[in-house]
Amino acid sequence: MAGEVTAVRPQRIAVVGGGPGGLYAAALLKRLDPEREITVWERNAPHDTFGFGVVLSDETLGGIEHADPVVYAALQDEFVRWDDIDIVHRGTRHTSGGHGFAALGRRRLLEILQGRCRQLGVELRFRTEAPPAVELCAAYDLVIAADGVRSRTREAYADAFRPRVEEHRNRYIWLAADFAFDAFRFEIAETEHGVMQLHGYPFSDHESTVIVEMREEVWQAAGFADMDVRESVERSAKVFTEALGGRALKSNNSSWLTFRTVVNDRWSHGNCVLIGDAAHTAHFSIGSGTKLAVEDALALAACLHENPTTGAALKAYEAERRPVVASTQRAARASLAWFEELGRYLDQPPRQFAFNLLTRSRRVTHDNLRLRDARFTESVEREFGCPEGTPPMFTPFRLGGLRLRNRVVVSPMDMYSAVDGVPGDFHLVHLGARAMGGAGLVMTEMVCVSPEGRITPGCAGLYTPEQAAAWRRITEFVHTRAPGTAIGLQLGHSGRKGSTRLMWEGIDEPLPDPEANWPLVAASPLPYKADSQTPAELTTAQLEEVKEQFTSAAWRAARAGFDLLELHCAHGYLLSGFLSPLTNLRTDAYGGSLENRLRFPLEVFDAVRGVWPDDRPMTVRISATDWAEGGTTAEDAVVVARAFAAHGADAIDVSTGQVVAEERPAYGRSYQVPYADRIRHEAGVPVISVGAISSWDDVNSLVLAGRTDLCALARPHLYDPHWTLHAAAEQGYAGPGVVWPDPYLAGSRRPQTGRLDAPKPRLVLPA
Repeated sequence: MAGEVTAVRPQRIAVVGGGPGGLYAAALLKRLDPEREITVWERNAPHDTFGFGVVLSDETLGGIEHADPVVYAALQDEFVRWDDIDIVHRGTRHTSGGHGFAALGRRRLLEILQGRCRQLGVELRFRTEAPPAVELCAAYDLVIAADGVRSRTREAYADAFRPRVEEHRNRYIWLAADFAFDAFRFEIAETEHGVMQLHGYPFSDHESTVIVEMREEVWQAAGFADMDVRESVERSAKVFTEALGGRALKSNNSSWLTFRTVVNDRWSHGNCVLIGDAAHTAHFSIGSGTKLAVEDALALAACLHENPTTGAALKAYEAERRPVVASTQRAARASLAWFEELGRYLDQPPRQFAFNLLTRSRRVTHDNLRLRDARFTESVEREFGCPEGTPPMFTPFRLGGLRLRNRVVVSPMDMYSAVDGVPGDFHLVHLGARAMGGAGLVMTEMVCVSPEGRITPGCAGLYTPEQAAAWRRITEFVHTRAPGTAIGLQLGHSGRKGSTRLMWEGIDEPLPDPEANWPLVAASPLPYKADSQTPAELTTAQLEEVKEQFTSAAWRAARAGFDLLELHCAHGYLLSGFLSPLTNLRTDAYGGSLENRLRFPLEVFDAVRGVWPDDRPMTVRISATDWAEGGTTAEDAVVVARAFAAHGADAIDVSTGQVVAEERPAYGRSYQVPYADRIRHEAGVPVISVGAISSWDDVNSLVLAGRTDLCALARPHLYDPHWTLHAAAEQGYAGPGVVWPDPYLAGSRRPQTGRLDAPKPRLVLPA
């Protein structure tokens, strides 16, 4: 059991692990209070280390400069700096500048930190295993576990920290070369066994780190599994002989590894706290491991200095660092996944491939890449087809017979404000305002095909002449007052998720008045939640009836003047319920295999396509994953997308989840885009991406990288109906991709804003 947290700042401190994080934490804490007794245990010798070079950001260096000028000065003397990134693919090298890297040898970094610890009076015990965690916690005021990705301390208190370790698909090996690359170099090798990649960067005037990486199946096929380290090193040098100029590679405790992502529910337990890789890991492709460990040490030292008790300090440390680490891990996961799926992008145009690689983690975007290297970014835009001075988001896109003037879509958003299914003045203002706001395409909420197909009593419909006339009023307003903006209708049926309260009264909750509820139907008789109504399984006759409801609504939609129709096959509504194995347990021709589960949604699509005008496009929204075990997978989503495309869908609108109540989504910025990206490249169909795309910079980046064709944004358009117009103003764009309504022209320049001060350094100590 971890020791009790004392009511004072810790004086006796044990540090398990003599890597950069542990050493720097020890030095900072000793410097803050020279009377402290601090001991560092490291099982290896002082100069033993895994890997070669370490890259630190300017942000991390700034923190070190303010907290310990002595360490900062020593690092400054050792750093090798460069600005360029080279991407070599199919014999062509593309260079992007202005990135600002600083690196030094990992061994030299350890020497500097070890020297600083000795100078301050920290006791360093090398070649010595630390005592068991329970003994340390009993004997010391504070135990800092900096013992890496396979932390024994973390495992000793696994019930408290609750670690989750995920092993990934690529194999990699850390090597080095006896020369200095003149840039951060990514090189792609397409071999007879599959794709391999090299990550290389200098860490001194005459040495470079070289990481060779490939998919597990490529590693096996190339015979690396049967080679010793020497043979692997020689073979790697031959594969990348051009990048290395024919030079050899060398190893240092090197072996082939698979990356392990470590996440912990808690970072402290009693008087024991995790830092660095013991607490969290982030893939090496964003160069963050040492950076995170050093920043953890800075934050921990600051929190211990600022708080009166150890317990309060450890809580403050975790509260401060967890959001930063979570953001970094999301970026690292995106980067890791990009390299795992590298083969997907090999046939992209050369400059787009390079841009895609550079923006893979979403930390580098179109806007900041343009600031770093305008010439490179403009060359990518020209290859993409952007007219001069036109941001990617304002390039036109053709969807079937419909030409959209830009890549922005106002995503469907249920408003729950109709009366008897009739859209009223609210819908006119809501959709009209967003149409005048500059988006290329404005989508309605899910419009229901029958009274029983509504989600709530406030949902809009298209099953009566009165509803059709009300929709006609809205489309005419859009076409008249926002010429050039298209308006699309999303058509759906609630299935088992119907007969519920308005969203703000209790989302997915049954209506409070039992007599007000209406009977539900679905693929199978499964309630959405424990207290939800159980739907009836649709009979063969009812399937035909539902199909007729969809076609009748589509016929009315065409005459109401909609430019595009989207079939809603996502989010657990009726058609989505057929697609997911978690909600379709049928034993007839409409259940079982994915082919069978697709049967009814495709029949509905074909029926709707049959009455929808040929010159107007149709799209399909799908949930590309159920975020639940046993549900729809990303692989299934590609099959579903191909099937709808083969039946005439002009694009797939790729969402995720909301199919089962027990889902566990992995939320984050642009978190659903990878599913759209995969469908676009593997199914070969245009896609609309959704999901936490919140900035015009995101839209530019995703479109230019070729990960999506259109971006649908919901909440940003609730916050700002004129989001697209403002995006144009903020980028200084005034071309045909977005048009300000004449009455709004006076507001087309961005208003001035006040000055924002830069954040203060995290920890400032005197020299």
